[in-house]
Amino acid sequence: MKAFLDQNFLLNTEEARTLYHEAAKDCPIIDYHCHLNPREIWEDIRYENITQVWLGGDHYKWRLMRSAGVPEKYITGDASDYEKFLKYAEVLGKAIGNPLYHWSHLELRRYFGYEGILNKNTADEVWKLANEKLASDGFTSRGLIMQSNVDTICTTDDPVDNLEYHEKLAADKTFPVTVLPAWRPDKAMNLEKETWTDYIAQLSQVSGVKIDSFAALMQALHSRLDFFAAHQCTLSDHALNYVMYAPASEEKVEEIFAARLAGKLPSAEEEAIFKFAFMNCMAEEYTKRNWVMQLHYGCRRDNNPPMFKKLGPDTGFDCVDNSAPSTQTAAFLGHLEENGRLPKTILYSLNTNDNSAIDTILGCFQNDRAVGRIQHGSAWWFDDHFDGMMDQMKSLGNRGYLAGFVGMLTDSRSFLSYPRHEYFRRILCRLFGEWVEEGFYPEDMDTLKEIVKGICYGNARNYFNFAKKEI
Repeated sequence: MKAFLDQNFLLNTEEARTLYHEAAKDCPIIDYHCHLNPREIWEDIRYENITQVWLGGDHYKWRLMRSAGVPEKYITGDASDYEKFLKYAEVLGKAIGNPLYHWSHLELRRYFGYEGILNKNTADEVWKLANEKLASDGFTSRGLIMQSNVDTICTTDDPVDNLEYHEKLAADKTFPVTVLPAWRPDKAMNLEKETWTDYIAQLSQVSGVKIDSFAALMQALHSRLDFFAAHQCTLSDHALNYVMYAPASEEKVEEIFAARLAGKLPSAEEEAIFKFAFMNCMAEEYTKRNWVMQLHYGCRRDNNPPMFKKLGPDTGFDCVDNSAPSTQTAAFLGHLEENGRLPKTILYSLNTNDNSAIDTILGCFQNDRAVGRIQHGSAWWFDDHFDGMMDQMKSLGNRGYLAGFVGMLTDSRSFLSYPRHEYFRRILCRLFGEWVEEGFYPEDMDTLKEIVKGICYGNARNYFNFAKKEI
């Protein structure tokens, strides 16, 4: 029987252990997509207890607790922080098979030095230990980032954001971690939302452009792109139901825009036409600026109407969507390429059934402009577990160029999420070790270490044009 979470956790071959401990373990972290709040980094906030830093805003944990029948009072309700922690500890103790079991225990070990198992019997012990640590030096938001060997963080920022805290962080020479904005214009694109017209009015005010047409919307967004670029932004991020290919005339797009501005909600066809035009224009700008375009799709959001009305979005009521047609993704990228508008692009589907489609689409658009110009993004959200990561990397290896992969991201709102990179790195080294053991790849450890270091760090740094650092 193997020990749980020892130094060789998940490393089932000698080659895997060598690769992890000698190549992967000490690589700095580039967290190129997360939802950390830059204000909290700037203010170097300190959390009063582990519930605040661990459970606040973490809809992964909330879903698990709901699945175990925990009343909402102990999840997002008015129960005390201590009561919420006890409930999570009780549920976690039985969460066999869920990646949260691994993540949570990795976090307890790496940040708090707790070598035991969290369950209902040990909850009080862990509560006291963690809270004592959180009150000590080095356990503020910045301290937790520094403990995690983080090199670069890209937050997720709306075009109307003033980027005040990014400015302050860039000017602060006492904090060596680079914190950059990432452009997320979903609110400007999602004209089917009831809040869209209010958002357009806000964007108009911030940009100084009267947005009375689709052309004016693009003018306003171009102005904000310039502002983001001045703050060292080099990447965008889009959340889509699926990648749409629905070309139409400029007149038709303007007609749809005018009708929506007048209060008329679009049909499904009109929504697709508008979003295709929107993404086409954004991709053109990214190409001009040498930015990376990230496309997250395959998710159906806010499926529980009563809970959405009560708690809002990103609270644990989303699911995998099966309606992402690869034909549209390929056609969209082909259209951009034909018109000289295809930037470096990362495709993420929440549906693992899309792996083979993504990995074959990549090969249609690679060239010598960048290694892995079109990327298959890391397994994320419902897929960033052992099987999901293995499936994604095996598919990319089988159908593409795994050595050029830009690796893991946290996609998290928590300052304690960085052990997810360790989890990913262990799985990566396990996969390579198994391939060597099975004779699928020679025991060329120098080459393997080079590949591992690239996937863990160097590839992302080169791909996103971040400043070079030696490792």
